[in-house]
Amino acid sequence: MDHSATSPAPTGELVVVTGMTGAGRSTAAKELEDLGFFVIDNLPPSLLSDVVRLVDESRGARQPIAVVVDVRSGSFFDSLQANLAHESSGRHATLVFLDATDEVLVRRQEAARRPHPLQGSGRLLDGLERERVALADLRANADLVIDTSALNVHQLTDRISEAFGTPDTTRLRVTVLSFGFKYGIPVDADFIADMRFLPNPHWIPELRPGTGQDTEVADYVRSRPGAEEFLDGYVPVLTGVAAGYLREGKRFMRVAIGCTGGKHRSVAMTEEIARRLSEQGFVARAVHRDLGKE
Repeated sequence: MDHSATSPAPTGELVVVTGMTGAGRSTAAKELEDLGFFVIDNLPPSLLSDVVRLVDESRGARQPIAVVVDVRSGSFFDSLQANLAHESSGRHATLVFLDATDEVLVRRQEAARRPHPLQGSGRLLDGLERERVALADLRANADLVIDTSALNVHQLTDRISEAFGTPDTTRLRVTVLSFGFKYGIPVDADFIADMRFLPNPHWIPELRPGTGQDTEVADYVRSRPGAEEFLDGYVPVLTGVAAGYLREGKRFMRVAIGCTGGKHRSVAMTEEIARRLSEQGFVARAVHRDLGKE
């Protein structure tokens, strides 16, 4: 029997992040954004179903959504449990509650030099006490409670990644960018390597019209003395750093490979570096900034 006409299309996740002020909501939201979620901060819970509908219409029902709700939502906050209980958004929702001890929360708030939204003219601890009372039921009904008292930023992002990441979203994404030094050095690169130590195909008439994406040019560049030695030494350095980036919660790396004009040597080596990184399991792509500018 064909169920294609009657079965609903699969929908993406809906994650609602709440918890104590200073417990790490912003960090969790940033990590969810890096994992591919469409993130909305300080959303009144009564607007939850409307926001999901708009995201579904603009980005598709598979788009995962994360909303951050806190005591700034005021009277709307009381409606959060009702919205989640009835799944009025049309998606199955996961409620994440971030908590920490009062001692830790006070220290973090004092370091940030921010008053608690509920402290009024009283002490910071008074605000925390009011907040705990307001959030008690939500904490009791949360699907996932994370105590961040002993967690640093990287450890918290790891916990969020473990809960909501997928093999695709938790792999490192590497952009290998070719460029020409005469057009300027990319200012947003994590690493820059100079290919001007290799002979320039520009001075070979039959290779000059081509680019590093052409087989003849690429073969010439890689066959020059020092080219393979550079690749054999440089790619392992990048993979080692990439592994460290992942441990530190960083999922994007930008490697710039330059030559004089960004047409021959840098393009050929960029393509090869991206290929080798892909073979190592990274999501790597080659981008050629200055190709065609000559």
